[in-house]
Amino acid sequence: MTRGLRKGLTSYGDDGFSLFLRKAFIKAMGYSDDALDRPIVGITNTYSDYNPCHGNVPQLVDAVKRGVMLAGAMPMVFPTISIHESFAHPTSMFLRNLMAMDTEEMIRAQPMDAVVVIGGCDKTLPAQIMAVASVDLPTVVVPDGPMVVGHHKGEVLGACTDCRRLWSAHRAGEIDAAEIDVVNGRLAPSVGTCMVMGTASTMACVIEAMGLSLPMSGTIPAPHAERIRLAEASGRRAAEIAVSGGPKPGDLLTPAAFRNAAVVLQAIGGSTNGVVHLAAIASRTPHAFSLDELDEIGRQAPVLVDLKPSGQHYMEHFHHAGGVPKLLAHLGDLIDLDAPTVAGGTLRDAVAAAEDVPGQDVIRSRDKPIKAVGSMAVLYGNLAPRGAIIKQAAASPALLQHTGRAVVFENVADMGARIDDPNLDVTADDVLVLRNTGPKGAPGMPEAGYLPIPKKLGRQGVKDMVRISDARMSGTAFGTIVLHITPESAVGGPLALVRTGDLIRLDVAARRIDLLIDAAEMAARQSAWDAQPPQPVPERGYARLYHESVTQADEGCDFAFMARRPGE
Repeated sequence: MTRGLRKGLTSYGDDGFSLFLRKAFIKAMGYSDDALDRPIVGITNTYSDYNPCHGNVPQLVDAVKRGVMLAGAMPMVFPTISIHESFAHPTSMFLRNLMAMDTEEMIRAQPMDAVVVIGGCDKTLPAQIMAVASVDLPTVVVPDGPMVVGHHKGEVLGACTDCRRLWSAHRAGEIDAAEIDVVNGRLAPSVGTCMVMGTASTMACVIEAMGLSLPMSGTIPAPHAERIRLAEASGRRAAEIAVSGGPKPGDLLTPAAFRNAAVVLQAIGGSTNGVVHLAAIASRTPHAFSLDELDEIGRQAPVLVDLKPSGQHYMEHFHHAGGVPKLLAHLGDLIDLDAPTVAGGTLRDAVAAAEDVPGQDVIRSRDKPIKAVGSMAVLYGNLAPRGAIIKQAAASPALLQHTGRAVVFENVADMGARIDDPNLDVTADDVLVLRNTGPKGAPGMPEAGYLPIPKKLGRQGVKDMVRISDARMSGTAFGTIVLHITPESAVGGPLALVRTGDLIRLDVAARRIDLLIDAAEMAARQSAWDAQPPQPVPERGYARLYHESVTQADEGCDFAFMARRPGE
């Protein structure tokens, strides 16, 4: 087997010359022949001044390099795109596939026998897993970890669930401009990802449960020394699998792993974004991520982790309670503990080593859950023929069965212009509808599904109402919100046919979301629907590629040509 610098030689028509030239240039960096003759571990560098979630990546890179060298291999660091939620226009999801392509092609293009991918902020870990699933090179995943909690007036704060809660209070006039400015400086007190069960924490925990990272990788706080030691251990392991040749992602991303991922997603009160990302990762394998199986699991696997936004605690508390290994122990027969891991054993080994923390109340047993059912449910109905998602664990129980009058917003700009209009015809019993916010329609399926409560209702004390869209929602958000309605309105999905004043019925128990008009009226509206795209078709570049190739939410919003065909 070809290893090290001899892998993937640049094509000059003479392999001997290709290797000679490669070594000549790399020696300009000061490397010795001894170093260059060793197995190579590539290490992605996703640090960026625009990405505070990845602020500790330089330390992690150094620690991974140390681990690789201690195990006798050669570390080689290379940069890739870095995406931060708050600094990505028009949305981070729009750029996820670009990061996946960048990471995949750089792994393919450069000689390495194994790779360590380091990521954290919401779309970075999914992009990296999509990439390594496609390349299938031995891989260790190192999440960069959650930030520590903040404090304000004796209250523990966490980005970004408390960002949303306190901003809503500010909109309602309960917090003045001076105080919200003080809060702004206390919500994110350190580098790292959001310390609630948002998308970043969700994916870190799910990836650990799928066996792609070492035990406890999903929960160690970003500033802790333990995170650096974990990175060193990941480097050591990467050096070992660079020599042994495995396990590879294809050995770990099995049907059992995807089912385990779905169980953990439900049990942690995970982000709805995790559904889209797992579908995208599965599309890069011979397997599928089934919405129906996710819903079935949600009926069996209760929420066991008491974390915001579904509970009360934060990621550092989850970590100190035993992290993902302890959660897997409590999940028992819902988890396939014989699933292999990159550490070399199985999940059973991680569970056997799980710490028992007396008196902890963050990770509950199945007979004392936070919520009796899983984090999310899958809805169908005449508004969502291919499915929609609701995070029932973060919804208001009284609204889970609700019929209300539709108040329709055509797009994000329309919502922004009218949502706070004091003359807006809206009541707390109405259903807010936002369309043209799906993969193609926005574009990029933004996290606009968390429609704000109209200001005049907020000032009346309204905290929640039913909101539906073809958009996504941050995992840090809460409320009775139906998301990912598929097909999206921009391609003629039924959401495009809703009119203000129509009645919409949400029935989570029956797994339904329906527009209450008869079939004939629905057909007539469909015939009259204007097929013009809500946004001009991009003329060039990545935006054009995205528009022409992106799939719907149930397929992961990946590019259709990147999916692995059956039998491949």
